Amino acid sequence: MWNILLYGVFFLLIAYWVWKYRYLITAVRKTYMKGKWGAHILDGQYSAVHIIKNAEPQPWEKDNNYNQTPLSYQLLEHLAQTKTVSFLVVKRGKLLAEYYWSGHDEKSKTNSFSMAKSLTVMLLGCAIHDNKIQGTEAKLIDFYPEFSQDPYGKLCSLEHLSAMESGLDWEEDYSSPFKPNAKAYYGDDLAELMLKRRFKSSPGRQFEYQSGTTQLLGFAIRKAIGMSLSDYASEKLWKPLGMEESAFWNLDRTEGMEKTYCCINAISRDFAKLGQLLLNLGQWQGKQILQPEFVKKMITGTPLSQGAYGNGIWVNKDAAVSHYYLRGLYGQYVICIPEHDIVMVRTGYTRSEQKDSKGRPAEVAFIVDEIVQLFNA
Repeated sequence: MWNILLYGVFFLLIAYWVWKYRYLITAVRKTYMKGKWGAHILDGQYSAVHIIKNAEPQPWEKDNNYNQTPLSYQLLEHLAQTKTVSFLVVKRGKLLAEYYWSGHDEKSKTNSFSMAKSLTVMLLGCAIHDNKIQGTEAKLIDFYPEFSQDPYGKLCSLEHLSAMESGLDWEEDYSSPFKPNAKAYYGDDLAELMLKRRFKSSPGRQFEYQSGTTQLLGFAIRKAIGMSLSDYASEKLWKPLGMEESAFWNLDRTEGMEKTYCCINAISRDFAKLGQLLLNLGQWQGKQILQPEFVKKMITGTPLSQGAYGNGIWVNKDAAVSHYYLRGLYGQYVICIPEHDIVMVRTGYTRSEQKDSKGRPAEVAFIVDEIVQLFNA
């Protein structure tokens, strides 16, 4: 009798574990069974997607000196060590340099990873511009009243979410399969994961970079606009910017929710246009797509981040050449250098792990210095 009960309890525990961590089966299928050890820049093709449609492509005009300046030995060595697949430089709105490796070319779509956080904040700006959201001071409970039961959650604004100051109970960890990042990436129910999540501290008290925070922002924006974020990105960004190719945004499941903390798969030339839009303070060919004041807020470092992060954008005014940038997990970058009217894109398989005193990747300042020395004529 006792043996039967013990076996029953054992199998119930196994069944519960399998149910709770069922997303790990998906992780194995998308990584190990593809010969990879984790998320990678081409894994977007194995997930459900929404298409971000373009309209009439407007290719970059090539500079007269296109690809005429050889990259420095130091830069080429770094790009090789980090398994770079694309490297682009746009100066004064013209494509000045463009290089691809490892079988990639101008049509190759790769995973943005966390650069999507920046685009999600851009969509917040579009929704505010469209009067679908009153402003960044709007509260999360305006969209999801259930958070009113959380003493900290009820205080959280969209400003707190976009500036990574939410106080959300979320441990940002890319290595453990049992932490929320893995469940968000490989799971199939972001609403279940996010909309029942608690807050651990009062918003606006501490900067803490969290993928979950941007995912909550994405839910709020979707609720406000009443359509998929992919369709909204198509309407507000991809079509007006004349993107050369449609992109695709990974979802938690078929016809589900966009992973707004990551996973926009696009070509590098189109990623560059997002940087140019910021450099232009939201204007594109005479049309104001984002309000200048909103862009200025995005690219201005906050006090709580010690000036290292704005609203969805990493910022470095401590470097010899001031710059700001979109940043993805494996060194995906769209770097803007206002002083020299330069936008740079780098995508690849790995990154340098060295950080500066404020937790920013040290390789970005190195790349900026190299670019300015090479293309500052």
